[in-house]
Amino acid sequence: MDLGLTGRVAAITGGGGAIGRATARLLAAEGAAVALLDVSADAAADARAWIEGEVPGASVATAVCDVTDKASVAAAFDTVVEQLGPIDILINNAGFSRDKYMLKMAEDDWDDVHNTVLKGTFHCCRAVLPGMMERNWGRIVNTSSMAYLGNKGQTNYSSAKAGLIGLTNALAREAGGFNITVNAVAPGLVATPRLRARPDFEKLQQRSLATTPLPRLADETDVAKAMLFFCSSLGDFISAQCLNVSGGR
Repeated sequence: MDLGLTGRVAAITGGGGAIGRATARLLAAEGAAVALLDVSADAAADARAWIEGEVPGASVATAVCDVTDKASVAAAFDTVVEQLGPIDILINNAGFSRDKYMLKMAEDDWDDVHNTVLKGTFHCCRAVLPGMMERNWGRIVNTSSMAYLGNKGQTNYSSAKAGLIGLTNALAREAGGFNITVNAVAPGLVATPRLRARPDFEKLQQRSLATTPLPRLADETDVAKAMLFFCSSLGDFISAQCLNVSGGR
């Protein structure tokens, strides 16, 4: 089945991470050129090598990008356009958690999470929207989290991810007239290599499985498939939506 992605150019922030590179692999397999944007040049380079091994002939570029810095975003996106062409698809995937109870949370812990998750998405959307509007086509997918419902010890992360859903819904209404869809994906606990390496992984896994109808945790490809759906022709008339990738939780 043709998903309508051949020849499209996709930029993925946090592209060196597990979800970013899994998404890039699926997009590349469908014929899209992919740009991996990451604050770590090494992570982006490693992801590029992996994708090129998984998808022979894939067109992959990398760029160092600090999404909290609009100058860094502008430079990175200029690099992508120079190497691959105009950006049709934006996956806002950069983010991290820094968990503490509110009364123990430093202001920097709040600011760093919000600046990356929410303000970083703002910077990246502003960078690609003019070109998408000019060409009358675009797909933006934002990585939220089931934490938007609220978790103890995650007031910073939960509020940033909830804000991302509000941004998604508002921007979908602003950009829809230009044939641009804007959607979000909200994963539950995802068993990435980084998560599996945590000393408390078993505890986290058991706690999640106790509230998840499907009998396993998600992996990064489960999330990537949802991203692919929103980017593809299957999602042409779907916008302002948040798809929970949570095993039914």
